[in-house]
Amino acid sequence: MGLNSTEILIIIFVIALVFGAQRLPQLGDALGRSVRNFKRSLKADDEIDVTKDVKHLDEGESKKS
Repeated sequence: MGLNSTEILIIIFVIALVFGAQRLPQLGDALGRSVRNFKRSLKADDEIDVTKDVKHLDEGESKKS
């Protein structure tokens, strides 16, 4: 189900017709930035600081005792 070279050339030709040759560099730049940002967000650490919540729970348990 992959694209062969002929299909890729046809897609590029249609994109050039729709957007015009003047805007293609701008579109390529924007697409490249979007891909880089997406990859960067996938690599970012998803850490949450829960120390305040844990301290609050510990204080609540010590008051009950």
